[in-house]
Amino acid sequence: MSDMIAKAVEELDTKAKASGMSETVKFNIEGEGAVVIDGTGARASDEEADLTVTADAETFQGILDGSIDSTSAFMMGKITIDGDMGLAMKLGTILG
Repeated sequence: MSDMIAKAVEELDTKAKASGMSETVKFNIEGEGAVVIDGTGARASDEEADLTVTADAETFQGILDGSIDSTSAFMMGKITIDGDMGLAMKLGTILG
């Protein structure tokens, strides 16, 4: 597991548990791997999910640390989304 994936799991675990969501979201970080979150927490995994968000490592890190707005990144084509668009819209609130 890459350092970035390990750090992402650590940073997302508490937020995911607090979300209470029943859906799954996979963050596919290009060149690094994938992290899946749901109401039970975060884990390094490439399993199927209700929503997959794909970004390069720099964009993903910016979203995590708050220096990049996920909606703006989507509009600029820096992230792609595959799956439940309603869940994608809620994701900013969950991760915020």
